[in-house]
Amino acid sequence: MRSSRVTYEGAYHHVMSRGLRGEFIFFGKKTKEYFLNLLRESVKKYRIRLLAYTILDNHYHLILQNSSGRLSDFMRYLNGTYAIYYRKQHGGIGYVFQNRFLSTLIQKENYLTTAIIYVLLNPVRAGIVYNPYNYPWTSLGIYFRDENFDFVDNEFVESIYGSETQFQTMLKEWLLTDKKLKPVKTRFGFILGNSGFETEIEKNFNRRKQVETSMRKRRQDFIMRPVEDVINDFEKQYGIKIEQINPNTMKGKELRNKLLVLLKDEAGMKYSEIIKLAPYRTLKYSSLAKIYIRTKEKSRVS
Repeated sequence: MRSSRVTYEGAYHHVMSRGLRGEFIFFGKKTKEYFLNLLRESVKKYRIRLLAYTILDNHYHLILQNSSGRLSDFMRYLNGTYAIYYRKQHGGIGYVFQNRFLSTLIQKENYLTTAIIYVLLNPVRAGIVYNPYNYPWTSLGIYFRDENFDFVDNEFVESIYGSETQFQTMLKEWLLTDKKLKPVKTRFGFILGNSGFETEIEKNFNRRKQVETSMRKRRQDFIMRPVEDVINDFEKQYGIKIEQINPNTMKGKELRNKLLVLLKDEAGMKYSEIIKLAPYRTLKYSSLAKIYIRTKEKSRVS
């Protein structure tokens, strides 16, 4: 009997699924476009936070967060629906994908950034292109473009690298040195993280088992608080309504920046939503990301 896959709400994963016997299952543009549209649908249907993807001829890679706790349902729907489409298009019977998708648990700190780079550079390692930007079936081209992407959380990815310069530096470093991920096999399966990550996984997994039967509301099924609660708590803590914040003063600017981080981190709001709130209406869209990154860096130092 095969063991259950270890995951929990909020867990980050590197997921890879390959065609049976390594056979090509994504023939040309048409099938890749179909899979990409199906991926878009599946992410929204199961409320999975997708951070990066690469689609090759015989397999695909995803970096995602199991934000709704429904990773298995998501993968079953994604692979199952594509398998039906594939058989209708190309005939044959039986499985399309190898029996189980491969999954590596990723520690967010330090390791998530490297896992994303690794996935995005797969077409280069496969010898398909020399320049990763020339391969159209990855999410590489959507980051740091001053816009939202509809089903990949590019804002979050941009925030963990800090700047486009840092992102490009890491990308080039991995290109030049041909680095590889080094996951470690544990009782929880393969993990990518430091020595304390296994303990963290056990704690989160046990917590998941304890609350599996409870039904808790959460915004968009991410582990987020309602926006109203975040704003109310902020107003109580600082004794000011957000409409009264004056960003032309040093104190007002500081409050505006702190609120921005809370709205992103605790309520999961996108910049396109935040910019509609009173303290941010005079700002340019691109300024919000810079303020967020700068404020986060300042809080780490302090």
